[in-house]
Amino acid sequence: MMTKDMTSALRTKKQYIEGLSKMRRNIYFDGHLIDRTDELQMDTVNTIGFTFDAAQDPKYQDLMLAKSHLTGKTINRFTHIHQNKEDLHKKQDMTRALCQQVGGCIQRCMGIDGTNACNAVSYEADKQNNGATEYHKNFLKWLEKFQDGDMVGCCAQTDVKGDRMKRPHQQKDPDAYVRIIERKSDGIVVQGCKVHNSEASVADEIIVVPTRALTPEEKDWAVAFAIPADWEGVKQVVTIHNLRERKHYKKGFMQGATDSYTIFDKCFIPWERVFLAGETTHGGVAALLFALFHRHSYSGCKPAIGDLTIGTVALAAEYNGIAKAGHVREKLAELIMVTELGYAAGFTASEMGKPEVYMPGVGFVPYGPGSYVPNSIYCNVGRCLTGENVYREAEILCDIAGGVPATFPHERDFLNPETGDLLKKYTMRNPDIKVDNAIKFWMHVGDILCSASGGISQVGGYHGGGSPVMEQIAITTQYNIQEKKDLAKHIAGIED
Repeated sequence: MMTKDMTSALRTKKQYIEGLSKMRRNIYFDGHLIDRTDELQMDTVNTIGFTFDAAQDPKYQDLMLAKSHLTGKTINRFTHIHQNKEDLHKKQDMTRALCQQVGGCIQRCMGIDGTNACNAVSYEADKQNNGATEYHKNFLKWLEKFQDGDMVGCCAQTDVKGDRMKRPHQQKDPDAYVRIIERKSDGIVVQGCKVHNSEASVADEIIVVPTRALTPEEKDWAVAFAIPADWEGVKQVVTIHNLRERKHYKKGFMQGATDSYTIFDKCFIPWERVFLAGETTHGGVAALLFALFHRHSYSGCKPAIGDLTIGTVALAAEYNGIAKAGHVREKLAELIMVTELGYAAGFTASEMGKPEVYMPGVGFVPYGPGSYVPNSIYCNVGRCLTGENVYREAEILCDIAGGVPATFPHERDFLNPETGDLLKKYTMRNPDIKVDNAIKFWMHVGDILCSASGGISQVGGYHGGGSPVMEQIAITTQYNIQEKKDLAKHIAGIED
């Protein structure tokens, strides 16, 4: 176990919240300008805050703490650059362990995934430019501050895209993809909007990377940088995903999440915060690498959600008195298989990790300063398999739970002396289950299946980190199908 020492670069949850409270107000919600520590955002803040608590907890420190390759300090793993296979394994296991405790997405993985992508891309872009640029030097200086401050990063990748049948340079409005609109001696000016920007409203830093492969004429769109989330010229329009508050039948953990439209309005970025500015080949790699690292994170969080789903389905069967029914066993086996295959794919991706990136038409080639990248085939296989099963898992829970979660009374109806005892009498199904526990459970299932946040989580589980079609494209373009055809020809006796 790594122990903290005098050189530790770790914050507490309290310090994280204090930092948010001091940031400039640039977040809009429902037509109003709000503080980052507004009560509406506190469920999200508490969710991310668990990553600071866990770093102080001996139970989690072996997963949570890492040694900075820059300074040698003990740092939070969410700010670390993967140096070997063990780092990849621990990142996956850390993500699973924390997501289990907060009931879903831990929300800090975008920072580690974005920094690892920029680390490799900035290095290779400088190499291509034969020393004419200092992107990697910029990145390392920024990273040291990011690690020393134990900062929360989010990654802004997804552009609004405009006409989906046209490329960035073909758009009627070129701002459909974030782009450089001016190059100055001291920096660049960017314009555009990144959407689905999870947890930007509670992040310290926003890391920006391209969203797709780029052609030589699309240099203005090949841009990567990092800025404080309250930077001048940045506006956020946020959606906040909270569950219905309970006063009496409280949840074990009240998770929250946010997503922002992050708008860059003639936003000036000084060169020392720029990691890419015009290198289209590496812009495309940055897009792929962030997605790849994020799909690797998914092999930690989705198994954790699978763990919770398995437990919830099993409890639904128990509370309904049907735990021994054959169809329950079949459905639990299905959930277990998908959950553990998703984890196994991520584990294999970690074990096969190398300082290499897949280049179309070339294959795997060395890329970056020696930091480790998980195997892309297995990252995409695991993400696609588990992502495509999100709604199937909800269907299984719906099937075993029955219709109760959709029409369950509100909390105060159980506290009303006119209706409370009667409702408790008619909530009882399995006499071995305390009625108050049954009430909490059916409210919890309602949160998963029937709430706005539950629906948003399902869409996020399907599309987050890349829709299944994107993983299918990555798998089929990177997998050596010709080799398999040759094997089939050999067995069939076909000679070309």
